Amino acid sequence: MSRTGNDTTVTSATSPIWDNHVAVPDTPQGFTVRTTFPANPDGVEVMLERWEAGTEEPPHSHPGDDMTVVIEGRMSIQFYTRGDDGLIPDADKIILSKGDTGYIKAGRIHDARYLEDCKLVYVHDKAFGFIPHS
Repeated sequence: MSRTGNDTTVTSATSPIWDNHVAVPDTPQGFTVRTTFPANPDGVEVMLERWEAGTEEPPHSHPGDDMTVVIEGRMSIQFYTRGDDGLIPDADKIILSKGDTGYIKAGRIHDARYLEDCKLVYVHDKAFGFIPHS
């Protein structure tokens, strides 16, 4: 399941997170991997995150696409656009629950709120970055 916002939708079919895979010698045919950054300049950064219920991330963006898989818990994401008077919510909040996957396009302003204790697998295209927006 992919949940994103508006015309900046990114999915498993369109995200660069799934690019740059390579075959590994002496492994079964059909198996490819994309290893981690910085050892692989075309790699991804992967994090296991835990968030306590009631915590949140303020509006921010990342320099590359990101993918979040919810292993346990429930979280919300609100997308924003920048208006003359600051940030304006863009579309409805998205709720991700256990088993859901969310994709966020590079540069897309969003927040995250953790409605329950969460365990997440977070994958970022190349090196992770957190760019605050207010």
